[in-house]
Amino acid sequence: MHVRIGYPDAGVETEILRLARERARQSLHAPAAPAERMPQAQVFAAREQVLGLHVAPALERYLIELVLASRDAQRYDAALGRRIAWGASPRGSIALERCARARAWLAGRDYVTPEDIRAVAPDVLRHRVLPSYEALAEGWDGERLVAALLERVPPP
Repeated sequence: MHVRIGYPDAGVETEILRLARERARQSLHAPAAPAERMPQAQVFAAREQVLGLHVAPALERYLIELVLASRDAQRYDAALGRRIAWGASPRGSIALERCARARAWLAGRDYVTPEDIRAVAPDVLRHRVLPSYEALAEGWDGERLVAALLERVPPP
């Protein structure tokens, strides 16, 4: 994934500064406590649960169609097709499905929704869908291309 995280606003920055100062003061008087770790068995159990979530066949087709559209966008929009030099590989499909499953699991559901796929698609695909030189000259980047694909490929 290529997740973009902006800078914090002034209030959050002030809180970060306060927390850092407090931790520094505490470390002067006591050795740092070891970081709490999640047992490996718990990580594997969560992974198994995520992989066990239900993905409806129509939703799987939608996910695959998004990736296929990144390789051949001409079917949806000729101009968009000229703007994409390289689409997502099969690893993009795998990553999109796994991340959508993880999002659904974190939301406490045992099934994936179209919104799960649409929510993670920019982070999963923005660095996998590469603009053509012409698109770059027009100000297009991977994020804008993925947004255009999400607009054109209808969810189930």
